[in-house]
Amino acid sequence: MEVILIEDVPNLGDIGDLVTVKPGYGRNFLIPRKMAIPASSKNKARLDHEKRIASFKLGKAKVISAEAAKQLAKVTLKFTRKVGEQDKLFGSVTSHDIAQALIDKGVTVDRRKVVLPEPIKALGEYKVTVKLRADVVAEVTVKVEADASSAPATPAAPAAPAPAAS
Repeated sequence: MEVILIEDVPNLGDIGDLVTVKPGYGRNFLIPRKMAIPASSKNKARLDHEKRIASFKLGKAKVISAEAAKQLAKVTLKFTRKVGEQDKLFGSVTSHDIAQALIDKGVTVDRRKVVLPEPIKALGEYKVTVKLRADVVAEVTVKVEADASSAPATPAAPAAPAPAAS
């Protein structure tokens, strides 16, 4: 019996696959649980039509993502943070901070799409990867600068011991 899967079925196939199964498995398990539909000529034609529509939408989404990647390549994000000795930051610049800065610039990006192996904890210029889709990746320049009001901390002179009272 041939069926068209309308849901991913482990060890059988993915959505839209045309698979051959034993008649009892198809009639008693897959079709009643709405995991598959019978592979009639009408359903096959509908599947082909839906695949064409999906591929058209996928192509359109790729073009839009590629344009967004080109725009993101031009973006430079500047962060000013307080610094301590040896230009180390108090705190860090995280993927959440970068995603929020992109949203402020008008680009909606989920923070999980910002690929940052570890938070930025030092001053400098960094290239940060943003995954727009599985096959479209953009790089954003992130500059971390010292806050003008924060001066490197200088070690204080040790306090003189208080005289002992007798």
